[in-house]
Amino acid sequence: MAKRILIVDDAAFMRMMIKDILTKNGFEVVGEAADGAQAVEKYNELQPDLVTMDITMPEMDGIAALKEIKKTSPNATIIMCSAMGQQAMVIDAIQAGAKDFIVKPFQADRVIEAIQKALG
Repeated sequence: MAKRILIVDDAAFMRMMIKDILTKNGFEVVGEAADGAQAVEKYNELQPDLVTMDITMPEMDGIAALKEIKKTSPNATIIMCSAMGQQAMVIDAIQAGAKDFIVKPFQADRVIEAIQKALG
C-alpha cells in the first residue's frame, strides 16, 4: 500500500514541487496545508504516515505545529523542510521530534531518501 503523506508549506509552488516528486515515486499525497494551525487540523483528520513540514510559516510555525502534533500523536513521523541557513531551527526541530530535514530547494533523490529512511 502506498504511504500516505501530508505536505505543509505556506508556498503553493513548494507544495506542488514536493507533491510532484512524491507522486512520481509512488507515494500518495492525502492532504496539503499552508500553515501550522492547518497542519495540526489536517494531521488529526487524515492520520497520514508521514508529514513534510516547512519551518517558517504564518499563524503557527513548523516547530510549534510539530510539538502540537507530537502531543497527541507521539509516534507521528515528521520531516522538516527549511531554506539554507536555518541550522539552529533545524536542531530545534530534531530535538522536538522531527525524524529528518530536507533543505530547499528540493532535490528529488534527497527527498525520497529522507522519506524512506524516516518510514524505516
